[in-house]
Amino acid sequence: MLVPLDTVRFVARRTKIVATIGPSSEDAETLADMMRAGMDVARISLAHTPLDEAIARHRRVRSVAADLGVNVATMVDLPGGKIRIGQVDRAGLELADGNTVVLGVGSEPSTAERINIDYSHLLEDCKVGDRITFAGGTVVVVIESASNDALVARIESGGRLSGRAGVYVPFGAVEGRPVSNTDRELCEAFAGEEPDIIAVSVNCGDDLRDLGLEPHPHGPMLVAKVETMEAVGELAGIIEEASGILVARTGLGQETPLEELPHLQKQVTRDCIAGGLPVITAGQMLDSMVTAPSPTRAEATDIVNAVFDGTSGVMLSAETAIGDHPAEVVRTMAKIAETADDRFDHHEWGEQVAQLRMAGHESNATAITDALTIAAAQAAEAMHLTAIICVSESGFTVRSMARFRPSAKILGFSSNERTVRQLASSWGVTPLHLEGAPSDYLVRVRVALNLSKRSGHVAAGDLVGVVAGISESARATDTFRLVRVP
Repeated sequence: MLVPLDTVRFVARRTKIVATIGPSSEDAETLADMMRAGMDVARISLAHTPLDEAIARHRRVRSVAADLGVNVATMVDLPGGKIRIGQVDRAGLELADGNTVVLGVGSEPSTAERINIDYSHLLEDCKVGDRITFAGGTVVVVIESASNDALVARIESGGRLSGRAGVYVPFGAVEGRPVSNTDRELCEAFAGEEPDIIAVSVNCGDDLRDLGLEPHPHGPMLVAKVETMEAVGELAGIIEEASGILVARTGLGQETPLEELPHLQKQVTRDCIAGGLPVITAGQMLDSMVTAPSPTRAEATDIVNAVFDGTSGVMLSAETAIGDHPAEVVRTMAKIAETADDRFDHHEWGEQVAQLRMAGHESNATAITDALTIAAAQAAEAMHLTAIICVSESGFTVRSMARFRPSAKILGFSSNERTVRQLASSWGVTPLHLEGAPSDYLVRVRVALNLSKRSGHVAAGDLVGVVAGISESARATDTFRLVRVP
């Protein structure tokens, strides 16, 4: 029997948690524990999971969330054009230091004795002495000999591989564009499930259009995974096409010196926030907790620094997909993020983002939205508002408000259930369903206020801000009022 979330204490955490669902976390009981612990977005990786299993996981997430009465967004992560190993069995592969392993070309299943790599130029691109990295550095091998049909490598740094782990080949290149025919076929196969977010690795903005999906808000949110230096160079174009950005540090770490990666992470985060997009920070954030019961001090500091940099969300990968205690990992990340959120300088952040946003605008609608949401954020601090109530069918108004990181609660209302789930991924937003969708603005506000009070987010006498877009011709967030809760 699942325990409804209204029996669990709500915390002040604003930074959202994305958790990957895998063999360790796909059952209903574990999913419920993860939701109670603080999972806001359930990530389903199609790179490591057969389609039928991925769809089953997606449906189970939706079912458990409905039983608990909580909004959890689903993120379907496409495999993209990354070089990968052939699928390993559910138990994974344990590769020990000093052992040797054969590397072959192909996508057949991999074993501890032979790892197949789906890169046709593997044998010609690699030579004796080259290092090949698996799963973002989890395993590193050195080529010792080569023949016409395989390479023999010594395991320099051992570890565990699972699913279809990514491979970094020196001087190798992804064959074809990042978005493949397989990605498009998977999107089509998943269309009937209506995933809330689709994530895909890109090198430029055109790669997102290559998916052929209906743009958000009518389709899923498109999150661009930035994991190559080419993508960093094309970031401005990617921001124009994406609904959000995922900073894939594991991939970026393969292409840039280690000492440069933290600065690159900060740069991408800052540019995306300035461009008005939410950002997710990903890559080995609590990696030690795949097996350990608690994180290292460095990992805790890493999460705090990501929050202070302005990230909208932090992501767990192997920690929850194949780790020993996925719910405890989520709980640990939630505690760390909650404390960081509590120490976050909301006023200074709002001032910085306001300066960045007002420095230049591509349209009048953008200028109107920025001016109004900046005013709302400043009023929230000056007037000590209990909450900012955002009424938005598409979620645009809510996300626009969230980027200024006000200290007041952000209550995001929409009559579209998919939008409500998607808002679970936005920093600081409590998503709420505005049933009935009355057409009159004042009626919508009255219904939203009543729902806010009934759900315990505000109380009679509280001063709140109400933000909305009511002029269809303006196509912008154009209304802000101060309201005393009746």
